[in-house]
Amino acid sequence: MSVTAAKGFTAAGVAAGIKDSGQPDLALVVNTGPSRAAAGVFTSNRVKAAPVLWSEQVVKGGAVTAVVLNSGGANACTGPKGFQDTHATAERAAEALGHSAGEIAVASTGLIGVPLPMDKLLPGVDLAAAELSPHGGEKAAIAIKTTDTVHKTAVVTGPGGAWTVGGMAKGAGMLAPGLATMLVVLTTDADVDAGVLDKALRDATRQTFDRVDSDGCMSTNDTVLLLASGASGAAPDYGDFAEAVRAVCDDLARQLIGDAEGASKDIRIEVVGAATEQDAVEVGRSIARNNLLKCAIHGEDPNWGRVLSAIGTTSAAFEPDELDVAINGVWVCRDGAVGEDRDLVDMRFREVAITADLHAGEQSAVIWTNDLTAEYVHENSAYSS
Repeated sequence: MSVTAAKGFTAAGVAAGIKDSGQPDLALVVNTGPSRAAAGVFTSNRVKAAPVLWSEQVVKGGAVTAVVLNSGGANACTGPKGFQDTHATAERAAEALGHSAGEIAVASTGLIGVPLPMDKLLPGVDLAAAELSPHGGEKAAIAIKTTDTVHKTAVVTGPGGAWTVGGMAKGAGMLAPGLATMLVVLTTDADVDAGVLDKALRDATRQTFDRVDSDGCMSTNDTVLLLASGASGAAPDYGDFAEAVRAVCDDLARQLIGDAEGASKDIRIEVVGAATEQDAVEVGRSIARNNLLKCAIHGEDPNWGRVLSAIGTTSAAFEPDELDVAINGVWVCRDGAVGEDRDLVDMRFREVAITADLHAGEQSAVIWTNDLTAEYVHENSAYSS
């Protein structure tokens, strides 16, 4: 599983001492080639962490040899020193690996506004480089956790097992569009160039990570990288490859929602019958961000009126008296009014499905969110995360 499932990659995860807990907090993923093609997408937040600014420039070159990731500190809003620290991290990894710093991406996660302890991080890079292994993917995934309760990995193989796409992700809070707050590294041994990687990655993130909307908060550090080693020697059909990338991203995005801070319900919101995909996404996101509805779902109350009120705040094309809403398959609202008996809705289980039919077209979209719980409030008020 994870980032070393594809040939041509090694990884490591170590405890560098960045976290006071002593838990693993630094990961290194290395592409051993023969190709080092890469693509990336990053947060759309205008306030960007230093490693995002650095890695955006690295990815523009179309090649990434390695990625250094740390948890325990976001290195965001840390001024010029923060960027210098990111540069120093890339330089240290380049020295350890014998490569150029211009091909070393850096990603960080943790508390915003706190400088990284470079006296611990830089030796940690050396330690991780010494422990690189084709079997180190799981340790790397564990090392990037913050408030995550589990590490997150996924793998898909191409037709006939000719090539593989693997990946790891972290994320449990501050999950909202602009990639959902996360660090993700995806790897493949398929023989594809940077342009193909970029197109496949952007299409995949648009349909997956960008449609995770747990708490409406957008991170400063979101980073998703896709690296190709070409080690399989197989040049895949684009459709097959793009679908594999999308499937890995979809799996990881679903894991992010499943591990959202304090959540007791995972909510799948499907908007159908929209005039445009943009309308469908806007409506789904409005429903996902309705705190009253999220509280109702937590209390297992199929309060469809809150769905309608959320739809009504959007600019999407629809007629209020043509709206239908189903909760867990029961159409509790028909034609903008009372539908089937709401007592028929069974909400005892973890997953809740909401379907909103706008009857305005043929487009659709799915947004994932979760309920609003006392545990979520506690986790985000009792301490900094």
